[in-house]
Amino acid sequence: MDPLILGAIVAVATIFVLFSGVSVAIGLLIVSGAFLVIFDGMRSLELMPEIMFGKLDNFALLAIPMFIIMGASIASTRAGADLYEALERWLTRVPGGLVISNLGACALFSAMSGSSPATCAAIGKMGIPEMRKRGYPDGVAAGSIAAGGTLGILIPPSVTMIVYGIATEVSIGRLFLAGVIPGLMLVGLFMAWSLYSTWRSGDAHVLNAVSYSWREKIEILPRVLPFLAIILGVLYAMYGGIATPSETAAVGALLCILIAMVIYRLWSPTKLWDVLRDSTRESVMILFIIGAAGVFSYMLSSLFITQSIAEWIGTLEVNRWVLMGAVNVFLLIAGFFLPPVAVILMAAPILLPIITTAGFDPIWFAVVLTINMEIGLISPPVGLNLYVINGIAPDIPLKTILKGSLPFVGCMVVAILLLCLFPGLATWLPDAVMGAAR
Repeated sequence: MDPLILGAIVAVATIFVLFSGVSVAIGLLIVSGAFLVIFDGMRSLELMPEIMFGKLDNFALLAIPMFIIMGASIASTRAGADLYEALERWLTRVPGGLVISNLGACALFSAMSGSSPATCAAIGKMGIPEMRKRGYPDGVAAGSIAAGGTLGILIPPSVTMIVYGIATEVSIGRLFLAGVIPGLMLVGLFMAWSLYSTWRSGDAHVLNAVSYSWREKIEILPRVLPFLAIILGVLYAMYGGIATPSETAAVGALLCILIAMVIYRLWSPTKLWDVLRDSTRESVMILFIIGAAGVFSYMLSSLFITQSIAEWIGTLEVNRWVLMGAVNVFLLIAGFFLPPVAVILMAAPILLPIITTAGFDPIWFAVVLTINMEIGLISPPVGLNLYVINGIAPDIPLKTILKGSLPFVGCMVVAILLLCLFPGLATWLPDAVMGAAR
């Protein structure tokens, strides 16, 4: 059978299996096993465990559970609320300081936790009621937090970037650095839209400041600065050549737990167990998907599907930006229904040969892909962040939350267009810090 036709059959079968309700990892194993048995015989099943565990036999994977523990220990405390309060007090004299504080808190907390839902929950519990109390429109209050939460998968340290690096064998350090400037750019776009939307609504008076004394500003810093110091320390250790990402993640996880115990009195064995239990559950889920995706990639390669698609793309006489537009549409649609980790692991084996054949930088593409995944987090039908916000503020209709988040989707599209026009936004910092890629 022609590999391209076989690839289309595999795609349809994969979509059907995943939409049947089974978990992503189990679905990938079912599809992989079925096609390997049909075309390579029953003996191919003997290879599946070896391929799966071989994919997991990677030292870099240790960074995933360690960064997840970092995020879980921070999310289990009042660190999000304190971070929000600190920014609110220090930015009080800035016009629109409250909405800027919320988005700034989302950016910083997402860097500490690496989790979009955790960021929405931690900052939204404080930020949404406060913005509504001061007269900000419900759409701005809910939409800004939902969008700000998506930054957790772009601003380093990002589990999504680690997964992409492992799937494509690209430097994780470079991927972390590539997300910094686009992440800050998105924060700026989100802030600009929030301030404009509030002003346009005719409620510009809500942008007025609330006064805080210097004592109130300073007293909250000891509860916030240690966590920020850990993040900066982790990044310095990584890029200063002191340790690998996995080693720095392990030290960061230990320090985050210790600080949570010292500053927030997280002494209870039950609470500590909850942190480790939730971290283990999420880590195992991600690693299971990675192992299953390894088997899926092997199936695509052994049936010459990946190679044939890349070869076919190379023969097409189309502008490479038209091709990139089609890839973006595919990623958007996939992101509407599947979590970012699943999309990356499923799509990377197919998309990487295509983008490299078309002359695109895989580091740059990682940022574009991640922003597409961010759009999926605030878009129906799944839109995980929308439901997290609705759980925090159930009196705000889901329709209002969705309507409030749509302009932020537009901001992300603008960010993708800017990255296409100026690829250096993603590639300059990695090259400046780590040298030009070879």
